[in-house]
Amino acid sequence: MKLSIVIPIFNEALLIEKTILELIKVLNSHKFNFEIICVNDGSYDETIKVLDKLHKKNKNIIIINLSRNFGKEAALSAGIDYASGDALIPMDGDGQHPSNIIPNLVYKWQQGYDVVLARRANRDYESLLMRFLKRLYYKLLKFTSDIHIPNDVGDFRLLDKSVVDVLKKLRERERFMKGLYAWLGFKSTTIDFEVIERKAGKTKWGFFKLWRFALDGITAFSVAPLKIWTYLGLIIFTCSTFYAILTLIQYFLYGINVQGYASLLIIILLFGGLQMVILGIIGEYIGRIFIETKNRPLYVIKNIRDHKLD
Repeated sequence: MKLSIVIPIFNEALLIEKTILELIKVLNSHKFNFEIICVNDGSYDETIKVLDKLHKKNKNIIIINLSRNFGKEAALSAGIDYASGDALIPMDGDGQHPSNIIPNLVYKWQQGYDVVLARRANRDYESLLMRFLKRLYYKLLKFTSDIHIPNDVGDFRLLDKSVVDVLKKLRERERFMKGLYAWLGFKSTTIDFEVIERKAGKTKWGFFKLWRFALDGITAFSVAPLKIWTYLGLIIFTCSTFYAILTLIQYFLYGINVQGYASLLIIILLFGGLQMVILGIIGEYIGRIFIETKNRPLYVIKNIRDHKLD
């Protein structure tokens, strides 16, 4: 049986060598047949030099250089498309996914599970605000989505070849990989792991990038935001109708007093803001349709360095 390890990498020159060497040590100690597919997602630091050095020393290391930075989801997809193993394990290149639990993933796979999820047992390395926001996000995602996306589970998991073959057929451009994994289904189980603290460099996932990623997750797998505004519109219309009837009754019974300037201004501003939010949500979905209709490739490969091709 052959394992394919896929690692999307962007500017991780300080960590990638240590990460891959530790990974190789674990895989060799358990005598796994493996390939490590490193997808260089347009790095502009010394990452490619480090990868080249590792590639020359180990025939199991494959390097896929993309023509520019396409984003983690696209880079991960490139590695998945190239993988040839009986099982596939996506990992991060920052060293926070522990290699020593891979034998546990394989053991569960050999027991008959198609998908083995690696779930974070701790988030102590994150701020209290970030932990709160992520818990809130997962609850919102669970409420709005038609599929169950497990909490605290990222890309780190094992996928059987049968799952990977189906995953390769999903070619949508706006990719939320955690949602795609969950959408596929298949028999799955979960094991917990302790996240390793990043030893060097800085995370590429700042607040605004995480916000965009979270928005992608909701809009890619749910039309709930559109439905919510439909129901809110009905509620507002109903309230407005009752208020109009009340105003007419007051007019015919008591006449009209010129009052309510402040309340009228507040209502106009409130509904103007709501309309802009609604248009923004509609724009998100229309934008996705626009991008998908272009039918451009998910990524562009500059070159591949594989000893089998040399």
